[in-house]
Amino acid sequence: MENRIRVLVAKPGLDGHDRGAKVIARALRDAGMEVIYTGLRQTPEMIVNAALQEDVQVIGLSILSGAHNAIVPRVMELLRQHDMTGVRVIVGGIIPDPDAQRLKQMGVAAVFQPGASLQEIVDFIRGAPVAA
Repeated sequence: MENRIRVLVAKPGLDGHDRGAKVIARALRDAGMEVIYTGLRQTPEMIVNAALQEDVQVIGLSILSGAHNAIVPRVMELLRQHDMTGVRVIVGGIIPDPDAQRLKQMGVAAVFQPGASLQEIVDFIRGAPVAA
């Protein structure tokens, strides 16, 4: 059996709108990836703990609340603390271009803004180096 890419999809913060995250999770699953969806209102600690327990290669964060500048740095810090720097983090949502650049500078692999296609996201994950 081939090793499938394992992706954790999470909705951090107080944002209660998860339809987009569910659409992404389904597209990744349909593309042959193993997807773990954590549900709504996840803290950075809950997300990183789930990623550790599930041994994922990719974490996808869906953030529409505008809290990306607080949540993503904490997730990245926790990944470093747990020696999980090989886990790729991608972020999707309403994220202004200057903020997207800052997130990438702190180690986020990609930021997908409104209008990104599902195929673009699938292709990026397939092409991104994954943790061993």
